Amino acid sequence: MINDGVNNSRRRLLIGATSVVGAVGAVGAAVPFVASWIPSAKARAAGAPVKVDISKLEVGQQMIIEWRGKPVWIVHRTQKSLKSLAALDTVLADPQSLNAKQPDYIPSGSHRSLKPNIMIMTGLCTHLGCSPTYRPEIAPADLGSDWKGGFFCPCHGSRFDLAGRVYANLPAPSNLDIPPHYYISDTVVMIGEDGGKV
Repeated sequence: MINDGVNNSRRRLLIGATSVVGAVGAVGAAVPFVASWIPSAKARAAGAPVKVDISKLEVGQQMIIEWRGKPVWIVHRTQKSLKSLAALDTVLADPQSLNAKQPDYIPSGSHRSLKPNIMIMTGLCTHLGCSPTYRPEIAPADLGSDWKGGFFCPCHGSRFDLAGRVYANLPAPSNLDIPPHYYISDTVVMIGEDGGKV
């Protein structure tokens, strides 16, 4: 055998070392690419259910939490406002919520809630997504003597009662949406997950 000055051992070592470095480089380049497919913790949390303690929510007050990047309103309705809801049916576009986005287990009548005194709804107007303001007062000067309390959208004037039902002949096409939710206890509600009735 003729030795032409080539060191085969060294050649194998260099080829092996180059292959290892190339493989490490390929894995190093692939890791960030594959990791980009996994949703971030913030993205996972954005769709996660939210547990809310409503024990300190006083009668007549509103609490706002965030679920999936949207405001969710929790309103503790007064007995007076509950009694006035049925009387509004004639001025509402969809008093029975037949065209509303809400879970099947939510009653469709005037209360639209699992517990009559606690109303939970998404706080975005169904017209163009503005956030209406909570106006619980009765007959304020700017809303008229027939106002029984509810939500007023300052963007285009849509009005909703305290069950999130839209008044007729206004820009909003449907009632406010109700997110899936259930009560873990009398004072804790899980929003964003179906759990059935109380």
